[in-house]
Amino acid sequence: MSAGKHCGPSKDSNPGVNNGNLPHVRIVVGDDQQVVLEGIKRILASFREFEIVGEARDGKRALELVRDLEPDILVIEVSMPVMNGIEVAKTVKEQCLGTKVIFFTMHSDREYIKRALHVRVSGYILKDDPNSDLAQAIKVAALGATYFSRTFIETVAEYVMDLEKRVGCEDPYGRLSAREREVFRLLVDGRSIKEIADLLYISPKTVESHKYNILKKMEIDSIGELIRYAIRKKIIKP
Repeated sequence: MSAGKHCGPSKDSNPGVNNGNLPHVRIVVGDDQQVVLEGIKRILASFREFEIVGEARDGKRALELVRDLEPDILVIEVSMPVMNGIEVAKTVKEQCLGTKVIFFTMHSDREYIKRALHVRVSGYILKDDPNSDLAQAIKVAALGATYFSRTFIETVAEYVMDLEKRVGCEDPYGRLSAREREVFRLLVDGRSIKEIADLLYISPKTVESHKYNILKKMEIDSIGELIRYAIRKKIIKP
């Protein structure tokens, strides 16, 4: 299977690959430890459809081999010397080199996984995962899909949930108390301080205090901006 010189959409993830349909797969492997390179070669040696066509001990050399040999798959450690795996994967994508990148790494922390998502790698396998995971990731990636370890998927799920929580808290309207929201709605409805005081059975001074707190919490400078925010968030109709 020859790597194409074009960028196109990837197929949907489909780990259940029919191995009988898998063509010959040419692979470059990259890791800064020779013992790991030897281990990868041992893992893949039992698969007749795999051919390791090059190996590299740093990221720059791995990228050179991708350009020169046009492999179907690059299996590489994230934390490579000279040029890290993230930079290599990003360059492969930007230059449309056609090679699918799989990270085979010791790093399971969130920061590395976030960066891997940004460069849209075809696989992320941990070195302490079962050996069969690496072989399966290569098979899946060779057919244009993606394969990620269970740890990767769990970490991404946790990250998405945390992100949703943070985004919710960042909405300035969510910072307001129940009483401040009442005052907010009346302010953007065009009510005067005295009218709001009468409607809520509180003093004008208390309304002024709520108004000050609302503008401060929402980091807004004027009632006009408050109204525009309310329209944008569909709290009121224009």
